[in-house]
Amino acid sequence: MPHVITQSCCSDASCVYACPVNCIHPTPDEPDFHTAQMLYVDPVECVDCGACVTACPVDAIKPHTKLTAAEDVFATLNADFYATPRPRPVLAPVVPPLQVRTGSDLRVAIVGSGPAAMYAAEEVLTIPGAKVRIYERLTRPYGLARFGVAPDHQRTRGVTRQFDHIAADPRLEMRLGVEVGGQITHDDLLAEHHAVVYAVGASTDRRLDIGGIDLPGVSSATEFVAWYNGHPDHAGRTFDLSGRRVVIVGNGNVALDVARILTIDPDLLADTDIAPHALKALRDSSVEEVVVVGRRGIEQSAFTLPELVGLCSTPDVDVVVRDEDVRTLPDSDPRASILRAAPRGAGNRRIVLEYLLSPTTILGPSAATGVEFVHNELIAAPDGSTRVKSTGRQRVIEAGLVLTSIGYRGKPVAGLPFDDTTATVPNDGGRVPQVRGAYVTGWIKRGPTGFIGTNKSCAQETVRSLVADYNAGRLA
Repeated sequence: MPHVITQSCCSDASCVYACPVNCIHPTPDEPDFHTAQMLYVDPVECVDCGACVTACPVDAIKPHTKLTAAEDVFATLNADFYATPRPRPVLAPVVPPLQVRTGSDLRVAIVGSGPAAMYAAEEVLTIPGAKVRIYERLTRPYGLARFGVAPDHQRTRGVTRQFDHIAADPRLEMRLGVEVGGQITHDDLLAEHHAVVYAVGASTDRRLDIGGIDLPGVSSATEFVAWYNGHPDHAGRTFDLSGRRVVIVGNGNVALDVARILTIDPDLLADTDIAPHALKALRDSSVEEVVVVGRRGIEQSAFTLPELVGLCSTPDVDVVVRDEDVRTLPDSDPRASILRAAPRGAGNRRIVLEYLLSPTTILGPSAATGVEFVHNELIAAPDGSTRVKSTGRQRVIEAGLVLTSIGYRGKPVAGLPFDDTTATVPNDGGRVPQVRGAYVTGWIKRGPTGFIGTNKSCAQETVRSLVADYNAGRLA
């Protein structure tokens, strides 16, 4: 009875280290770890010990006999990952324990309290005698793990239980409602700590620079997510859900989350952590259709397979894709079978996935009434890649609300250098060479890539750079 990793996988690799037979891949030392959409159990090598189940912080792993009908596809996805033999060592990688020189106990300040911050704190606290103080601007901790995960993804939100366990360590102090760079400076922190780790994420959206983008009725999907999750910065926001259709520009996981929340039966959200004001607005909503638009083809969709599976299993919501788009997918692509099997019902709300459309203008005299797009075609390049070329043909999709979801972007951190092209703090393994005692981890370090658990290996690298500097006497 092999075990199966399912939709809520956060890729923190806890299961990898727990597995006694090294049957979970990719591991953090394999080249595809940082680009993998999830981790996978080898059904042939699995010995059914259940160690991975205990280690997983988001309850993503089940015996194959306990999968629901909607989760059966994950048994196939796990097995397909091993269809082509992959070289692997006998044992999973061993991470040597951190060791510090004798002397005063290591003291580290961490700015931010999201996943990257909490994983960094966990790593520092593996050192006997080390102490951590976390500074968080908001009055509630855990960042995107609390305010960015959809309320109906309860298992994914379960990672906060792990963060609660980390925060319970008596050597960790958390100061909420304190903004570093305003009330407190980097030098202030260095007066009481050996080093400062900035885990401030990518807190702004990439801007869609087209006409009408500032009209009422246009917002970002990120702001909409923060609103329905009760983020204090967006508590006073309102969104007009009186129209029949919503258009979302961009088709990553955030876009699909928003589309699902807009169309799901609000009664299914009543027992979740959704903000009460958002639940009331969704109960009163007139939205019947959400159109999710990508500028490239279906093969270049930005959403992950687990997210698509979750979308297609939403009760009483049809996921609609043109047959000609699905036919462009190879038969071996699991997205094709998932989309073909998506239910169709009478009178259901709909999520429509549109491709090869680029927005040119938000329409409306005083508020958004729709989006004008131009059709694209894919042109093969000599190197085998494809590029998008406009055909010049236009299309208008009417909508009462337009949300953009084209990616996150980091913003400058007071006192640190900033690369405006990558929207990150330039660093060497998390070390900021130009600023004494400064380190970065998470999205401000590597850009907005990966998943919640990806921040664990990222934080491990940063903390190891920090400890190396401490042992070399570089941190006063």
